[in-house]
Amino acid sequence: MGGPAVITVPAFASARGGIRHFFGTRHHASGFEVEAGIPRPGIPRSTWLLSVRQVHGTAALVVDRSLSSDDRFDGGWDALVTDQPGVMVAVRTADCVPVLVHDPKRRVVAAIHAGWRGAVAGIVPKTMALMRSRFGSDPAQLHVSIGPSAGVCCYQVDELVLDKLRREFGGWETVVRDYNGGTARLDLKSLIREQVRLAGTRSDAITSVNLCTICHEDLFFSYRREGKVMGTMVSAIGLTR
Repeated sequence: MGGPAVITVPAFASARGGIRHFFGTRHHASGFEVEAGIPRPGIPRSTWLLSVRQVHGTAALVVDRSLSSDDRFDGGWDALVTDQPGVMVAVRTADCVPVLVHDPKRRVVAAIHAGWRGAVAGIVPKTMALMRSRFGSDPAQLHVSIGPSAGVCCYQVDELVLDKLRREFGGWETVVRDYNGGTARLDLKSLIREQVRLAGTRSDAITSVNLCTICHEDLFFSYRREGKVMGTMVSAIGLTR
């Protein structure tokens, strides 16, 4: 059964914002390879789509210069930040949370891959702090969109995850459901939303695409549902001018 190729959000979609963005679906991912420094189908030839190896950490790659076909990024990062027009930064997910960030005042964008390890370790607020230290971004000026991911309806975690969550996030009880002392269902989107709010972003500037990748087989790949990586969705954001 068919579905949309990509998902956009009204908060980011205005042409006046000077950005291009999308949250990908399995229909967009099919045949869609992301490589550093290579224009891809559906992206203007003047635009570079940049993806890197993801390692479930909290490190961010900052791209503060124009790219060329000679550029290669051989390390591992789970967030990409740029102030360069014509560079779209991208992350790949299949149940983890893609997060897109836009600073319309300082003209900076970020794409973040947040699995449970990265989310609990604070990759999103840490990337926001990096945007502030490198580009002067004020958290109160940021717009943040949280993309499709494993939902609280389906995402059951064990004591290993819960123990780390308790140690890292004081309000952990608010982002779990059906806690029985050993397992619970984790609401990753709510965890990230609360971290972003606590970092200083206005609640009305935080949006979510409330679709579960595990539930919607017609739209998304899911590692949890399929038991292996059958494919990944690509989500990206970039400045157009």
